[in-house]
Amino acid sequence: MSNATAGPRSQFWALYLTRFAEGFGFITLLTLLPTYINALDPQAVTVLGVTVSAGFVIGMYTTGFTLAQTAAVVPLAWAGDRFDKRRVLLVVLAAGAGVYALFPLVDSSATFVAVRALQGFVVTGAGLMTLSLVGQIAEAGTRADKIGKANAASFAASILGSLGAGAIYDAVGFGPVFGVITALMVAAWLVTWGVLDDDPTRVEGFPFTDLAVNRKLLTISTFRAQYAFAVTMVRTWVPIYAGTAVGGGGLAVGATAVAVTVTAEKATNMVGQLFTGRLSDAYGRSLFVFGGGGAYGVIAMAIPFSAPGGAALGSGVTVPILGALPPAYLPLVGFSGLLGVADSFREPASMALFADEGTDDGGVASSFGIRELVWRPGSVAGPLIAGWLMVEVSMASVFYVGGAFAVTGVVAFLAILARDHGRAALTAW
Repeated sequence: MSNATAGPRSQFWALYLTRFAEGFGFITLLTLLPTYINALDPQAVTVLGVTVSAGFVIGMYTTGFTLAQTAAVVPLAWAGDRFDKRRVLLVVLAAGAGVYALFPLVDSSATFVAVRALQGFVVTGAGLMTLSLVGQIAEAGTRADKIGKANAASFAASILGSLGAGAIYDAVGFGPVFGVITALMVAAWLVTWGVLDDDPTRVEGFPFTDLAVNRKLLTISTFRAQYAFAVTMVRTWVPIYAGTAVGGGGLAVGATAVAVTVTAEKATNMVGQLFTGRLSDAYGRSLFVFGGGGAYGVIAMAIPFSAPGGAALGSGVTVPILGALPPAYLPLVGFSGLLGVADSFREPASMALFADEGTDDGGVASSFGIRELVWRPGSVAGPLIAGWLMVEVSMASVFYVGGAFAVTGVVAFLAILARDHGRAALTAW
């Protein structure tokens, strides 16, 4: 079905709804990750004579997801540029409805990793197609603003999803949580089918080839490749730190309290991106990438001070619904909110740069595909490193190492910009 009369505004809202559905599903699994760890109780296993540690199995809960994302990026991005992005998005949303319906059937670490891998395909496809279409429909001087609003829709889903998932799970268990997500995916499919215009663009050949040597994309990728370790480790381990047992270095709070830690980051990021995208359109991209990325690293390395800081402040409290909270909990929520503020400056600027270059070179889905591929090494290896650090070193070491990756990323980014642009480095583009 083609809806030739649909205006840009209604199409943006259709894409924002799809972004909302994708974000709701993603954040639900992130919020319930410590619950799955506790329920499935991962143990060391021997595979083909090789002993795999419990920390490695925990890491695979996230790495299985990101490995599937990595495998899906190139074929999905190519299909989006070569054919109709709308149709590709419809296929992905239909698959998503089926995948989320499978989660209540999970009964072991192996099946959890397998279904999460299918989720990785869905999240990647929905993200690539929605962002590509937003970047393609938006006018050149408004891309960061529109992308920021699309991200805000995803973060709104993250807030409702994390709070809703925790509360529903605490009340009635896993099944109804995934019923809600499945219904959202079906709703997104129906709205996309009914409102979104057919995609008229067709790109012959393999756009990845030219975009892979694009100088701006290479420059931002020096930062992004390192930043992927930081975000994947820190964002994943904030709820794990909150929810895992005290013996494992965590705070042992309930699922709803874990959801609040996730929500703090999403809420500040959502509100920020309603404005920071517009600022990036007006003042350029590089300053926002540098400032936001560097601040994220510093804040991440401060998270382990939640415990001594909370003890000094006497912040252990008992709250209705959340229950008794240890002194480290409220400072952790505060640091999580600051992480969202920092990332709200970086994300729309970075995404708009990829949209700009992809649209100019005739392969916007492939440009976002490169963005995803650059992210993958860190998102695959990061959780494995973090799982090992958590078990073998300490919970705090996860945040020190994760934050350090962000700091080295912005330093490398600034060094390349300074070499190419001198004193004008942070205002060059």
